[in-house]
Amino acid sequence: MTARLLETNENGLYCAAGGFYIDPWLPVERAVITHAHADHARPGSSEYLCSSRGAPVLRERLGPDSSITGLAWSEELDLQGVRISFHPAGHILGSSQIRVEHKGEVWVVSGDYKTEPDRTCDSFELVRCNTFVTESTFGLPIYKWLPERDVFAEINAWWASNLAKGRTSVLFAYALGKAQRLLAGVESSLGPIAVHGAVQRFVDVYRAAGVLLPDVMRGDDAGAAKVKGCGLVIAPPSAANSPWLRKFGESSSAFASGWMRVRGIRRRRAADRGFVLSDHADWPSLLHTIEATGAERIEVTHGYVTQLARYLNEHGKSAGALATQYTGDEEMGE
Repeated sequence: MTARLLETNENGLYCAAGGFYIDPWLPVERAVITHAHADHARPGSSEYLCSSRGAPVLRERLGPDSSITGLAWSEELDLQGVRISFHPAGHILGSSQIRVEHKGEVWVVSGDYKTEPDRTCDSFELVRCNTFVTESTFGLPIYKWLPERDVFAEINAWWASNLAKGRTSVLFAYALGKAQRLLAGVESSLGPIAVHGAVQRFVDVYRAAGVLLPDVMRGDDAGAAKVKGCGLVIAPPSAANSPWLRKFGESSSAFASGWMRVRGIRRRRAADRGFVLSDHADWPSLLHTIEATGAERIEVTHGYVTQLARYLNEHGKSAGALATQYTGDEEMGE
């Protein structure tokens, strides 16, 4: 049985030997952050540590006065005899798996991760360990993704069809990560693109990090006039049915999310289309990654926890639930 380097308490996931928390849900002295989504990066801690690639995104999320230190990929830092390092998780820009080593025991906290490469973040890196903490946002066999190129072909065809009908195409997606991935993958030559202000703030951060994105307009009155009836609008789900959206005229709406794999969710979202594009690992990728880490123990968190842990135990693994406050629901809006 491996030593328990991490336990949850009222503040979050704690490493007592190193004196730090990973993605705490309450303010602490030292927070080690996997990525900048709101359920993993919460304000108020005295000091934040993350990957260098993720630091600008985290600063945009938490504010310019936050104390944030970034480490290069695989660079090791000793905290009271515990060595930690950051390794790409492939979820959003700067998203990390955190490797924690103490007295020969290695834990990896994966945060949210995706093994399919995309153009907007560093690709997932497999890290071998004794204990692997895995998400299970889409931890059921029904969740299996098509290749990214096939999904973008569907999105481009939908946009082109709306263009031919004189309708604006409105695509809802989470403002950080998914929206930028969509911008990098759509066929921008089809027409002008406007984005909601919540998306724009992170477009600027991605561009500053060297991610290539097409030109976009702000979704103000001037931008709306240019995209109305021909362009693409990318906005967070919270903008659905808002007065802001009405300025774009007659439109066709769609959601881009792994949740669109389920017809009932598509119907409840009342969108014309649902595109199955996720920044999380699907069922085959979860199982492959867990096996490839060589971990003796699997700790399952946020998502279909019971189902994935039960499956792993039935197939010869030692797995259990790790209680956290992470939601795994980022793709459906803030």
